[in-house]
Amino acid sequence: MPERHEINLPDVVAEVRAVFDRYEKALTDNDVPVLEELFWNSPHTTRYGVGENLYGWEAISAFRRARATGPFRRALSNTTITTYGRDYATANTEYRREGHDRPGRETKTLLRTPQGWRIVSAHVSLLGETV
Repeated sequence: MPERHEINLPDVVAEVRAVFDRYEKALTDNDVPVLEELFWNSPHTTRYGVGENLYGWEAISAFRRARATGPFRRALSNTTITTYGRDYATANTEYRREGHDRPGRETKTLLRTPQGWRIVSAHVSLLGETV
């Protein structure tokens, strides 16, 4: 019989939400050291972006360090955090970046590690043109 996972234990959801909020602040502030910290430092980590596919923490770090992005603002909506037991979670959100017409969406898969919650996989995409 498969192991039963408790879904959305309140204390675990709060932990993941704190990591989600910390990541969002680091992203919009372009705080590269925090962004690097929050991704699992492993060759197994993936990040699919709007225009890039990154495999491994090293590639994700190099991408962040090479970007010429400064701080920016965006509004989030429909954020859903789901936890599965005490060590695994997903975070999904939609966003509208200030000055851009196309809405986007993000998915993060998180794992509790000895260093704390880390993003093990992320996917960012833009939706089609708005009418």
